[in-house]
Amino acid sequence: MSQSASGSDLTSRALLPQGLRDVLPPDGDHETRVVETLMACFAAHGYERVKPPLVEFEQTLLGQVSQSVSNRTFRMMDPISQRMMALRPDMTLQVARIATTRLNKAPRPVRLSYAGEVMRVMGSQLSPEREFTQVGFELIGAETPESDAEVILIAAEAARRVGVKGLSIDLMAPNLVPALLASHGIQGAEAQAFRTALDGKDSGAIAKLGGPAPLVSKLLTASGPIAPGLSALEKIDLPIDARAHVESLKAVSRLVQAADPQVTLTVDAVENRGFAYHTGVSFSLFVRGVRGELGRGGRYRAGETGEAATGLTFYMDTVIRSLPAVAAGRKVFVPHGTRPDVGRRLREQGWVTVAGLAPAADAAAEAKRLGCTHIAGADGNIQSIERAA
Repeated sequence: MSQSASGSDLTSRALLPQGLRDVLPPDGDHETRVVETLMACFAAHGYERVKPPLVEFEQTLLGQVSQSVSNRTFRMMDPISQRMMALRPDMTLQVARIATTRLNKAPRPVRLSYAGEVMRVMGSQLSPEREFTQVGFELIGAETPESDAEVILIAAEAARRVGVKGLSIDLMAPNLVPALLASHGIQGAEAQAFRTALDGKDSGAIAKLGGPAPLVSKLLTASGPIAPGLSALEKIDLPIDARAHVESLKAVSRLVQAADPQVTLTVDAVENRGFAYHTGVSFSLFVRGVRGELGRGGRYRAGETGEAATGLTFYMDTVIRSLPAVAAGRKVFVPHGTRPDVGRRLREQGWVTVAGLAPAADAAAEAKRLGCTHIAGADGNIQSIERAA
C-alpha cells in the first residue's frame, strides 16, 4: 500500500458523522474533572445521583413528551423484545420517570442529580453538536417560588465552582403569552401566527395581527435587566391568568437576589423556544462572548403522574468553552529501572508519573517527547527537564 493510500485510509477511518467528535487529551480529563466538581456541588445541597440507561423502550421514554422532543430522538429495534427502543435525547425525562415510579414512595421533595451522554438527531443553530454530556439536577415534589430559586442559586454556585466568569441568568415565563392569547379566545393558526412573530421579535408583524396585539407588543419590549424588565411587565394590563406568571417571575427573582446579590438576572417575557414542556418559571444560563447556552431549566410536570418539578441541565460542551484553556499538569518522567517506591511516593505527592519502559540514552529528551515537565532521580528527587538537559 502506498503512503498516500495509507494516509487516505487513516483519514477515512477518523471521519465521524456531522455533530459528533472525539474528545482528546487533555480535554477529556478536563471535562471529567469539571463534571465531578458540578456533581459535588449538587451533592452538597442534598441531591443524590442516579444513573439511568442510555437506551429505553420508546413508549416509556417518549410517551409524554412534545413532538419537538420526539422528532430529535434516534430509534432502533430491540432484537430481543422486538420492541422499538429510543436513545435518550435528554436525561431529564429519565430522572422524572425514576422519581415518579421507582421512587414514588420516597419523601417529597426528591432531590436527584445525573451526568451522562445524550444523543439527538439534529443539533441547533447555536449548538450543532448532536452528542454531548448533560449534567444536572431535579427537584421533584415541590411547587413553590423557593424551589425555583433553589435551583437557580445552585446553578449559579456550581458555575462559579468550575470557574465560569460573567454568568447571566435569563428568566422566562413560557406560558405567559399562551395564557394571554387564550384569554382572548385565540388558538390554532392564529395563535401560531403570534408565536412566529414573537420568535422573530417582529413587532411589525405582531401589530398586523389585531386582537391583543398591543399587549403582546408591550410584552416584547419588556425584556432586559431584571429590574426595568419586571417594572415594565407590571405596568401592562394583563388578564388574571397571564398576570400570575408575572407574579411568579417577581417572587423568584426576589428570592434569588436576596440570597445571592452577585447573580446577574435578566428577563424575557415572550421566549418559549425549547421550553415546550415547561409550565412555570424557566431559565437559561449564558456567558458573555460564548456561543450557546451554558444550561437551561425550569418548572415542569414530571412523568405520567404530572408531579410538580423543577430542575436544570448544564451542557458540557458550552461549559467547557466558557472556561480558560486547560493548564499543563504536573507530569514527571520516571526513567526505566527506577525503584517502584519512587513513583508511588511522587503520586502520593500529587504528581502524574510516566514510566520509562526501556532505557533511554537521553532522559531529558525522552521526558520532553512524552510531554513531561520534570524527571525523577533514583532517590526520588525531581528536576525540570531544562535543568536536566
